[in-house]
Amino acid sequence: MLKIKNLDKWFGGIHAVNNVSLSIETGKITGLIGPNGAGKTTLFNVIAGLHLPTSGQVFLNEVEITGLPPHALFAKGVMRTFQIAHEFSTLTVRDNLMMVPPGQSGETLFNVWLRADKIRQEEKHLEEKAEEVLSFLNLQKLADEPAGNLSGGQKKLLELGRCMMVDAKIVFLDEVGAGVNRTLLNHLGEAIIRLNQERGYTFCMIEHDMEFIGKLSDSVVVMAEGSVLAMDSIEAIKKNPDVIEAYLGRGMKNKS
Repeated sequence: MLKIKNLDKWFGGIHAVNNVSLSIETGKITGLIGPNGAGKTTLFNVIAGLHLPTSGQVFLNEVEITGLPPHALFAKGVMRTFQIAHEFSTLTVRDNLMMVPPGQSGETLFNVWLRADKIRQEEKHLEEKAEEVLSFLNLQKLADEPAGNLSGGQKKLLELGRCMMVDAKIVFLDEVGAGVNRTLLNHLGEAIIRLNQERGYTFCMIEHDMEFIGKLSDSVVVMAEGSVLAMDSIEAIKKNPDVIEAYLGRGMKNKS
C-alpha cells in the first residue's frame, strides 16, 4: 500500500531520517521500533505531511503523495494519531466522532438557512455511525462524557474511533500504548487486531512495548540513527545482534 523511497529529512545539521526505503503491505500491521532519537516520529511526520522531506518519495497505491499536506492525505484515507491524544476536550465523546467526516452540509450558512432537512438527515446518519463506533470500542457508557474527562487509554480508543468514522485506509499510530494501563492496553490491542482482521485496516505503529508490538505486528521495522537497521518478524528481530546492540543496548548483547 505504501512505499517509501530514499527518504531524507535534515533539520539544520541533524540528519533525522537517513535514506529510508521500505514498504507497508496492504492489510498488515507493521511495527516500528528503535531507541529514542532513531527518527521514528520524524518519519511518521514526513509521511503524514507535517514535515516536507529534504529528498525522497512517498507513494500510496503507486500514486506519489510526497509533501501533500495533512488535509489532502486525510481525504485519501491516510490518518496519523499522536502519542498525546488531540481530542476536543469540551465536546462529548459522541460529538468528537460526529465532527470528523469532512464536507458536512451544516458547515455552510447557506445550507443552515435553506437545507435544514438535508442537514438533519446527515446528522442522523452520522449519529448512527458514531453509535456503531462506540459499540465497537465499548465506549457507549462514555458517549455523553466530555472527552477531556477520559483517561489516557480511553482517549487513545477515541482516536481509533475517529479513524473509523471515515474508514481510513492506513493509520499511523504513534506510541498508542504510552501512559496506558495494562487492561486498557489489551483492549486497545484487541480493537486494532479486529479493525485489521475484520475490516481490513492497514496499520503502522511506533511502540516501545516489545510484548505489545510483537502480539500485534506481522512484521517489525527497526530504526537507528535515522536509518532502517532491520525488517523482519518479531522473533527474528529479538535475535538480531545488531538490533540488540542498537535498540536494547550493548549490555544486553554482552549478556546474551
